[in-house]
Amino acid sequence: MTYRFLRLVLSLLVYVLLRPQVTGLHNIPRRGPVILASNHLSFIDSIVIPLVVPRHVTFIAKAEYWTGRGLKGRVSRWFFTTMGHIPVDREDPRAGQRSLDDALVVLKRGGAFGIYPEGTRSRDGKLHQGHTGVAWLALAGSAPVVPVALRGTDKVQPVGKRIPRPTRGIQVHFGAPIDPSRQLTAGARPAQVRRELTDHVMSSIHKMSGQELAA
Repeated sequence: MTYRFLRLVLSLLVYVLLRPQVTGLHNIPRRGPVILASNHLSFIDSIVIPLVVPRHVTFIAKAEYWTGRGLKGRVSRWFFTTMGHIPVDREDPRAGQRSLDDALVVLKRGGAFGIYPEGTRSRDGKLHQGHTGVAWLALAGSAPVVPVALRGTDKVQPVGKRIPRPTRGIQVHFGAPIDPSRQLTAGARPAQVRRELTDHVMSSIHKMSGQELAA
Protein backbone atom coordinates (compact mmCIF):
# COMPACT_ATOMS: atom_id res chain seq x y z
CA MET A 1 0.00 0.00 0.00
CA THR A 2 2.83 2.41 0.83
CA TYR A 3 4.48 1.72 -2.53
CA ARG A 4 1.22 2.23 -4.41
CA PHE A 5 0.53 5.49 -2.60
CA LEU A 6 4.05 6.81 -3.24
CA ARG A 7 3.84 5.79 -6.89
CA LEU A 8 0.48 7.51 -7.29
CA VAL A 9 1.70 10.76 -5.75
CA LEU A 10 4.94 10.82 -7.73
CA SER A 11 3.17 9.87 -10.95
CA LEU A 12 0.82 12.81 -10.60
CA LEU A 13 3.73 15.16 -9.96
CA VAL A 14 5.74 13.84 -12.89
CA TYR A 15 2.86 14.01 -15.37
CA VAL A 16 1.78 17.48 -14.24
CA LEU A 17 5.24 19.05 -14.03
CA LEU A 18 7.16 17.21 -16.74
CA ARG A 19 4.49 16.04 -19.20
CA PRO A 20 6.53 13.05 -20.36
CA GLN A 21 5.94 11.72 -23.86
CA VAL A 22 5.96 7.94 -23.60
CA THR A 23 6.01 5.52 -26.53
CA GLY A 24 6.38 1.76 -26.87
CA LEU A 25 4.88 0.64 -23.58
CA HIS A 26 3.34 -2.29 -25.46
CA ASN A 27 6.87 -3.66 -25.87
CA ILE A 28 7.11 -4.40 -22.14
CA PRO A 29 5.81 -7.89 -21.26
CA ARG A 30 2.97 -7.73 -18.74
CA ARG A 31 4.45 -10.56 -16.72
CA GLY A 32 7.61 -12.60 -16.42
CA PRO A 33 11.25 -11.53 -16.18
CA VAL A 34 12.32 -8.53 -18.24
CA ILE A 35 15.31 -6.19 -18.29
CA LEU A 36 14.83 -2.51 -19.07
CA ALA A 37 18.18 -1.28 -20.39
CA SER A 38 18.36 2.50 -20.65
CA ASN A 39 20.70 5.35 -21.45
CA HIS A 40 21.45 7.45 -18.37
CA LEU A 41 21.35 11.24 -18.37
CA SER A 42 20.12 12.25 -14.93
CA PHE A 43 19.43 11.09 -11.38
CA ILE A 44 15.71 11.31 -12.07
CA ASP A 45 15.94 8.57 -14.73
CA SER A 46 15.53 5.97 -11.97
CA ILE A 47 12.37 7.77 -10.87
CA VAL A 48 10.81 8.46 -14.25
CA ILE A 49 11.16 4.95 -15.68
CA PRO A 50 9.40 3.12 -12.78
CA LEU A 51 6.59 5.70 -12.83
CA VAL A 52 5.72 5.34 -16.52
CA VAL A 53 6.06 1.54 -16.66
CA PRO A 54 2.93 -0.40 -15.61
CA ARG A 55 5.06 -2.83 -13.59
CA HIS A 56 7.18 -2.60 -10.49
CA VAL A 57 10.73 -1.94 -11.74
CA THR A 58 13.69 -2.57 -9.44
CA PHE A 59 16.93 -0.61 -9.78
CA ILE A 60 20.31 -0.81 -8.10
CA ALA A 61 21.17 2.34 -6.10
CA LYS A 62 24.27 3.39 -4.23
CA ALA A 63 24.31 2.39 -0.55
CA GLU A 64 24.78 6.02 0.54
CA TYR A 65 21.08 6.59 -0.02
CA TRP A 66 20.41 4.28 2.92
CA THR A 67 23.10 5.55 5.29
CA GLY A 68 22.44 9.30 5.48
CA ARG A 69 21.79 10.99 8.82
CA GLY A 70 19.12 13.34 10.05
CA LEU A 71 15.76 14.00 8.42
CA LYS A 72 17.20 13.94 4.90
CA GLY A 73 18.80 10.57 5.57
CA ARG A 74 15.57 9.10 6.94
CA VAL A 75 13.54 10.38 3.99
CA SER A 76 16.08 9.03 1.52
CA ARG A 77 16.17 5.63 3.23
CA TRP A 78 12.36 5.46 3.32
CA PHE A 79 12.01 6.48 -0.32
CA PHE A 80 14.49 4.01 -1.80
CA THR A 81 13.29 1.19 0.43
CA THR A 82 9.66 1.86 -0.48
CA MET A 83 10.51 1.94 -4.20
CA GLY A 84 12.09 -1.49 -3.75
CA HIS A 85 15.54 -0.51 -5.01
CA ILE A 86 18.59 -2.54 -4.00
CA PRO A 87 21.58 -0.91 -2.24
CA VAL A 88 25.07 -1.60 -3.51
CA ASP A 89 28.31 -0.57 -1.83
CA ARG A 90 30.43 0.95 -4.59
CA GLU A 91 33.53 0.61 -2.42
CA ASP A 92 33.16 -3.16 -2.45
CA PRO A 93 35.55 -4.61 -5.07
CA ARG A 94 32.87 -7.17 -5.92
CA ALA A 95 30.07 -4.62 -6.08
CA GLY A 96 29.52 -5.14 -9.79
CA GLN A 97 28.99 -8.88 -9.54
CA ARG A 98 26.99 -8.57 -6.33
CA SER A 99 24.58 -6.16 -8.04
CA LEU A 100 24.17 -8.57 -10.95
CA ASP A 101 23.52 -11.43 -8.53
CA ASP A 102 20.84 -9.35 -6.78
CA ALA A 103 19.31 -8.47 -10.15
CA LEU A 104 19.25 -12.13 -11.11
CA VAL A 105 17.18 -12.88 -8.00
CA VAL A 106 14.63 -10.28 -9.16
CA LEU A 107 14.44 -11.87 -12.61
CA LYS A 108 14.16 -15.41 -11.23
CA ARG A 109 11.10 -14.21 -9.33
CA GLY A 110 9.58 -13.00 -12.59
CA GLY A 111 10.26 -9.33 -11.91
CA ALA A 112 11.33 -6.33 -13.98
CA PHE A 113 14.82 -4.97 -13.50
CA GLY A 114 16.18 -1.63 -14.71
CA ILE A 115 19.83 -1.24 -15.67
CA TYR A 116 22.10 1.36 -17.24
CA PRO A 117 24.58 -0.52 -19.46
CA GLU A 118 26.87 2.55 -19.58
CA GLY A 119 27.41 2.07 -15.84
CA THR A 120 26.98 5.70 -14.84
CA ARG A 121 25.40 8.95 -15.96
CA SER A 122 26.74 10.45 -19.16
CA ARG A 123 28.49 13.69 -18.26
CA ASP A 124 28.92 14.83 -21.86
CA GLY A 125 25.48 13.85 -23.16
CA LYS A 126 26.97 11.24 -25.48
CA LEU A 127 26.07 7.57 -25.54
CA HIS A 128 29.00 5.51 -24.27
CA GLN A 129 29.83 1.87 -24.85
CA GLY A 130 27.76 -0.51 -22.76
CA HIS A 131 29.24 -2.90 -20.23
CA THR A 132 28.48 -6.55 -20.85
CA GLY A 133 26.79 -7.07 -17.48
CA VAL A 134 23.41 -6.49 -19.14
CA ALA A 135 24.09 -9.38 -21.52
CA TRP A 136 25.29 -11.65 -18.70
CA LEU A 137 22.10 -10.90 -16.81
CA ALA A 138 19.85 -11.49 -19.82
CA LEU A 139 21.46 -14.82 -20.61
CA ALA A 140 21.62 -16.02 -17.00
CA GLY A 141 18.05 -14.94 -16.28
CA SER A 142 16.60 -15.97 -19.64
CA ALA A 143 15.06 -12.51 -19.79
CA PRO A 144 14.26 -10.36 -22.83
CA VAL A 145 15.91 -6.95 -22.92
CA VAL A 146 13.73 -3.94 -23.69
CA PRO A 147 15.94 -1.01 -24.79
CA VAL A 148 14.91 2.34 -23.30
CA ALA A 149 15.84 5.80 -24.58
CA LEU A 150 15.40 8.89 -22.42
CA ARG A 151 15.48 12.39 -23.82
CA GLY A 152 15.46 15.65 -21.89
CA THR A 153 15.89 14.34 -18.36
CA ASP A 154 19.31 16.00 -18.25
CA LYS A 155 17.54 19.35 -18.56
CA VAL A 156 15.33 18.56 -15.55
CA GLN A 157 18.27 17.69 -13.34
CA PRO A 158 21.70 18.11 -14.94
CA VAL A 159 24.66 16.20 -13.51
CA GLY A 160 25.85 18.00 -10.35
CA LYS A 161 22.54 19.74 -9.64
CA ARG A 162 20.68 18.60 -6.52
CA ILE A 163 17.34 20.31 -7.10
CA PRO A 164 15.26 19.33 -10.16
CA ARG A 165 13.65 22.06 -12.23
CA PRO A 166 10.33 21.45 -14.01
CA THR A 167 11.01 21.09 -17.72
CA ARG A 168 8.22 19.77 -19.89
CA GLY A 169 8.67 17.61 -22.92
CA ILE A 170 10.92 14.82 -21.68
CA GLN A 171 10.62 11.66 -23.73
CA VAL A 172 10.71 7.99 -22.79
CA HIS A 173 10.85 5.48 -25.63
CA PHE A 174 10.67 1.70 -25.21
CA GLY A 175 11.99 -0.38 -28.09
CA ALA A 176 11.20 -3.88 -29.29
CA PRO A 177 12.30 -6.65 -26.90
CA ILE A 178 15.58 -8.36 -27.70
CA ASP A 179 15.63 -12.13 -27.18
CA PRO A 180 19.07 -13.08 -25.76
CA SER A 181 18.75 -16.68 -26.96
CA ARG A 182 18.89 -15.51 -30.58
CA GLN A 183 22.40 -14.24 -29.95
CA LEU A 184 23.66 -17.73 -29.17
CA THR A 185 25.52 -19.43 -32.01
CA ALA A 186 27.34 -22.74 -32.04
CA GLY A 187 31.01 -22.41 -31.18
CA ALA A 188 30.82 -18.75 -30.16
CA ARG A 189 32.84 -17.77 -27.12
CA PRO A 190 30.73 -16.56 -24.13
CA ALA A 191 32.61 -13.25 -24.01
CA GLN A 192 31.93 -12.68 -27.69
CA VAL A 193 28.23 -13.47 -27.26
CA ARG A 194 27.94 -11.02 -24.36
CA ARG A 195 29.72 -8.29 -26.31
CA GLU A 196 27.55 -8.74 -29.39
CA LEU A 197 24.34 -8.79 -27.37
CA THR A 198 25.36 -5.67 -25.45
CA ASP A 199 26.24 -3.87 -28.69
CA HIS A 200 22.84 -4.84 -30.10
CA VAL A 201 21.12 -3.32 -27.07
CA MET A 202 23.18 -0.13 -27.27
CA SER A 203 22.50 0.19 -31.00
CA SER A 204 18.77 0.05 -30.31
CA ILE A 205 19.08 2.70 -27.60
CA HIS A 206 21.12 4.89 -29.95
CA LYS A 207 18.51 4.73 -32.71
CA MET A 208 15.82 5.97 -30.30
CA SER A 209 17.83 8.50 -28.30
CA GLY A 210 19.58 10.20 -31.19
CA GLN A 211 22.62 10.79 -28.99
CA GLU A 212 26.07 11.27 -30.42
CA LEU A 213 28.21 8.22 -29.85
CA ALA A 214 31.27 8.65 -27.64
CA ALA A 215 34.58 7.91 -29.32
